[in-house]
Amino acid sequence: MRYFILTAAALALSGCGVYSASPETMLPSGITFIEQHEAKPGTPAIPYQKYQLDNGLTVLLHPDNSDPLVHVDVTYHVGSAREEPGKSGFAHFFEHMMFQGSKNVGDQQHFKLVTESGGSVNGTTNRDRTNYYETVPANELEKMLWLESDRMGFLLEAVSQRKFEIQRDTVKNERAQNYDNRPYGLVQETLSAALYPPTHPYSWPTIGYVEDLNRVDVNDLKAFFLRWYGPNNATLTIGGDIDVEQTLAWVDKYFGDIPRGPDAVKADTWPVTLDSDRFVTIEDKIQQPMLVMSWPTEYPNADSTVALDMLASVLGQGRNSLLYQELVKPGKVLSASAYQDCAELACTFQLYVLGNQGQDLTEVRDDVFKVLDSLKVRGIKQDDLAQVKGSAEAGAVFGLQSVHGKVSQLASNETFYGKPDRLSQWLTDLGDVTTKDVERAFSQFVWQQPSVTVSVVPTDKLSLEAAPQNFNAVRAKEKDQDTNPALVEARQTPETFDRSVIPGPSGSVTLNVPTLYHSMLGNGIQITGAESNETPTVAMHLILPAGTLMEPEGKNGLASLTADLIAEGTQNQTSEAIAAQLDRLGSSVSISASGRGTTLSVSSLTKNLKETLMIAGDMLFNPRFDQADFDRLKKQALESIQFSHQTPQWQASQARREVLYQDPWHALPSEGTLGTLNSLTLDDVKAFYADNYTPDTTRLIAVGDIDKQTLLSKINGLSRWKGGAANRPAKAELKQYAKPQIWLVDKPEAPQSVVQMVRHAMSYDATGEMFKTQLANFNLAGNFNSRLNLNLREDKGYTYGASGYVLGDQDKGRIVFQAQVRADTTLDTVKEMQNELSVMAEQGITDEELAFLRLAVGQKDALSYETPGDKAGLIANIMRHELPSDYKATQKAIIDDVDKQTLNTLASEWFNPDDYQVIVVGDASKLEPSLATLGLPVKRLVIEN
Repeated sequence: MRYFILTAAALALSGCGVYSASPETMLPSGITFIEQHEAKPGTPAIPYQKYQLDNGLTVLLHPDNSDPLVHVDVTYHVGSAREEPGKSGFAHFFEHMMFQGSKNVGDQQHFKLVTESGGSVNGTTNRDRTNYYETVPANELEKMLWLESDRMGFLLEAVSQRKFEIQRDTVKNERAQNYDNRPYGLVQETLSAALYPPTHPYSWPTIGYVEDLNRVDVNDLKAFFLRWYGPNNATLTIGGDIDVEQTLAWVDKYFGDIPRGPDAVKADTWPVTLDSDRFVTIEDKIQQPMLVMSWPTEYPNADSTVALDMLASVLGQGRNSLLYQELVKPGKVLSASAYQDCAELACTFQLYVLGNQGQDLTEVRDDVFKVLDSLKVRGIKQDDLAQVKGSAEAGAVFGLQSVHGKVSQLASNETFYGKPDRLSQWLTDLGDVTTKDVERAFSQFVWQQPSVTVSVVPTDKLSLEAAPQNFNAVRAKEKDQDTNPALVEARQTPETFDRSVIPGPSGSVTLNVPTLYHSMLGNGIQITGAESNETPTVAMHLILPAGTLMEPEGKNGLASLTADLIAEGTQNQTSEAIAAQLDRLGSSVSISASGRGTTLSVSSLTKNLKETLMIAGDMLFNPRFDQADFDRLKKQALESIQFSHQTPQWQASQARREVLYQDPWHALPSEGTLGTLNSLTLDDVKAFYADNYTPDTTRLIAVGDIDKQTLLSKINGLSRWKGGAANRPAKAELKQYAKPQIWLVDKPEAPQSVVQMVRHAMSYDATGEMFKTQLANFNLAGNFNSRLNLNLREDKGYTYGASGYVLGDQDKGRIVFQAQVRADTTLDTVKEMQNELSVMAEQGITDEELAFLRLAVGQKDALSYETPGDKAGLIANIMRHELPSDYKATQKAIIDDVDKQTLNTLASEWFNPDDYQVIVVGDASKLEPSLATLGLPVKRLVIEN
């Protein structure tokens, strides 16, 4: 995590986050006011009030009444860096345990209580902190404070050995899914072990080593909680539609009695140095080799930090970066990037290069050094910094769009710096950076300095490594006993009121459903927009009828290749010149293809919209379509699909397509195959552009600080666009089966299996059978507390997560249930899935589940329209399916009124396991004999690239 970069920063504007009451009056006796940071027009800031409880808990408040929601974040200043050698992964493991109930919160009830409040909940752990957060309708704030305080003050009374073992299995499944069974999944772990000495807390991964996870016991957990989870090592941050006085009263009530924990001494920075180059090699089940290089730098507050950020931008971020220009654009490598990775104790400068299939990483490393040589000669130009600064300053404004983002930054900056809002200082530091500063940092830390090089090569292809391995990481030994047992003495939270009473909603909330406006241009372009003046920004999406379903037969991948080529420059200017202009403006223009359309997206500060639209128009109407660009992009696309198609998740998705569909538009991947991409020519691109880039049925979505008349005046050039009739998308041809079968995709030696149960379903509707079947699925597989997830994750410990969905579009639909599970539980997982579907189909939902559904789904729309992106998503769905603007109100009425029998009838029709095909991706030689015991035909399915 890069603490010095405020990626979710905000620019304080009138009407948002302004305080009217003095924070020093009417405070509860146990709370002390520390400081207030107010909004000043034109001054970059995230306004807040800061308080401290007598027990040491720091409280930050950020009132923002623009939406009827609140975001609550509790950040504890403890991550994997606070672990002891031999007990790696414990901070993250403990994060899981914090969701397993406390004295007054039952098993699995934390997620359930937040979900039924219409909210979302999660937690994250990194090297230096752990945070827990909820976003809920504003009237549910008291309940969230009750939840967080109960696990801060009363967790250990609910800890059991069984919960401990289940979550240990869950974490091991998470590690297998995200690291051991993922291509390139061990790169960062290997890099850190080679870069840092074994006693450095950054030398081990946050997820931990499996042998360490197996070693710890429940007493270690209790000691960890008592050592680090006191209120004096935590920051409680609350943002959104809050009443400050009432919020402080609740904070005092729920957190004020929790006793302090041991004092947490701030860790000293610990940057490292290298005496010589270190080389490490990973053999992996991949096709494209990867080169990763890392140079140790300093720490977040060092004078060099911002300069090294600028260096990363010049060297390896964006179309104008040197790595892109010298390596990626000529086709020497598939992709390349550079960035500075900063954590609390130390920073590193990292460079990633993904090579082409069969490429020798020795040559790649030589090419990287040639780029570094050229940078030394070229130096840093003033325009390099101008582009970076333009993007950064615009990012400050865009950061206002989410209360979650602002709260997260306040919490992080308070935890690590004791200063919640650092945006203005960061922008000042950014403005002060000179070209000489960047050049000095380059010479001091990167130029001809020792580094760690990790070569990731295909199994049995050591000849491709950059250099023979010369370093083997050594893990620090586990300590024999706790070195300071006095720090983990038990402490008791007094109960001055009945904490078993769950707080109810504090009144009701009024949904801010956006008011939409509509128009149509003379050439048929439909326009729908919504005003949103919280930030001086505008987002626009032009959706053209040029999707993958409009491609000629056998030309899969053509729509995406056409979109990529349009971004490669125009007849008037190069792509590099366009990128530089957009960076200076703080704008972005992107284009991408999906099933039924190609979307040109524009994001701009309101004041720069005219210039940004001129650039977007030039890209759309004057594409260069150069043969050299086409050849390069086609080569990259071929390499890219071989890269992405290696994951078991993609293989399962492709198996599902082949099992369900007969026609090539739906049975083949939208990004194309080696065969279809190899057949494409530049003439195919030109023809697809001519046939499908037309105003007919094109839709324009606009959200932001712009009204209807101003928008129409800005886009009047679109009305002159002429084109033919749009092509119709290809219709799906469905495969039908008389009985279920098991389709087995071989992934040799896979530690996990992907299991899916799939079937055809109804086409899209917003208020009919599909929507109601989605409601019927909510308790089966549609939320964390669903039957399927609680069974496979929380009860059995088979998986990191299990889920299911009901999805439809204009002419088809599907229902999918899925989990990625430990390989030795594959057979049992299939049985449990089948049983859960069978029970739901035969018995339906309970009265309790219906009540939970009404609360959870009925209230979540309070969170649905906060950002311009949220509003654009609502508009896109309305336009795509020609829905009435108030269809959300109809959905709410259905949720409130639907009866159990209706949902149970749909469950009986759609969740019968005998109607589902079973897909398994895993080690076929080990799985096939056991799967055959299910009595279903087992068929091998070979997935081609």
